[in-house]
Amino acid sequence: MEVSPEELQTTDSITVRALKDISFGSAAGIVSKVFEHPFDLTKVRLQSQVLDKQARFSGPLDCLSQTWRKEGIRGLYRGLPAPIVGAMAENACLFWSYTEIQNAIRWFQGMPLTQQLSLGQLACAGAGAGAITSFALTPIELVKCKMQVQMLMTPTVILSDAAPATMTSPAAAAALSVHPSGPVAPPPPSPASTVRKLPGPIAVLTSVVRENGVRGLWLGHTGTLIRETGGGAAWFAAKESVARLLLARRGLSDKRELRAWESAVSGACAGVAYNVALFPADTVKSAMQTEAELRGPRAGGARATFFGTAGEMWRKGGLKGLYAGCGITVARAIPSSALIFLIYDGLSQRFG
Repeated sequence: MEVSPEELQTTDSITVRALKDISFGSAAGIVSKVFEHPFDLTKVRLQSQVLDKQARFSGPLDCLSQTWRKEGIRGLYRGLPAPIVGAMAENACLFWSYTEIQNAIRWFQGMPLTQQLSLGQLACAGAGAGAITSFALTPIELVKCKMQVQMLMTPTVILSDAAPATMTSPAAAAALSVHPSGPVAPPPPSPASTVRKLPGPIAVLTSVVRENGVRGLWLGHTGTLIRETGGGAAWFAAKESVARLLLARRGLSDKRELRAWESAVSGACAGVAYNVALFPADTVKSAMQTEAELRGPRAGGARATFFGTAGEMWRKGGLKGLYAGCGITVARAIPSSALIFLIYDGLSQRFG
């Protein structure tokens, strides 16, 4: 939220302000992420199939229903630990850097602490906050995206110790005994010998570092940077603009006078603005981060590039492909962003 002149005149130090922004932002991020994760998983899976030869899902509802039927509730929340950490880091970093960049703008332009920043200046602060946040967010989103498409790979694997157990079982020994028509193949393993063995977030993280080095954690960072910079400007500017309009209806200008429903409505508008602004950048990022799992390594070990992948997606799916999953993303962003600002503004008014 915009820093009010009154807040700048309090005795709160930079450290105290930072702790408040980080705490309030983290709390808001956790609640919103638990709510929105199934929809985010659907978005990533739809984005990741754009370059496939044959689409796995016909749309968001088909993706949700297939995931529910095949994977259950655990499938809908696959990869949740990484987004929880990401939501805490993203919102804490966003709100903290947004506050401090506003202070820097006032200092740089020699503005008095009583002067309100324009929407353009707030948009610049939001863009800067988004750019800073993107560096922390890319590795977290990389792990999240890879985990969310795990079940689109080989769905079942046989434990390494299952084969020996089968070969030494009485059934297998009998099957391999001499038979008038020749050796008989052992019976197929029972369902109990096949399990879903999927790596967790730490295993995925260490695998990326082992295969591509630390630099590999920032695969797709160009897309994250573009999305967060433009999206941050749109998110905060939309929030502040709608909040000011709602306050003006009551003849007020102090953001601390915002009612709960006004915070929620302005936050919902911000969520739409954020996702519509630069959604194709997020689509390209998701495709890059899941390419190894769904399509395997490129010929000659070539690395995927942002603009190269964007070109491939444009040729394969056109504008529709670049906006794959946008509908469900905007639909979940409305209540999710409303929750974020409802919680953040409420905590700020109560403890700020």
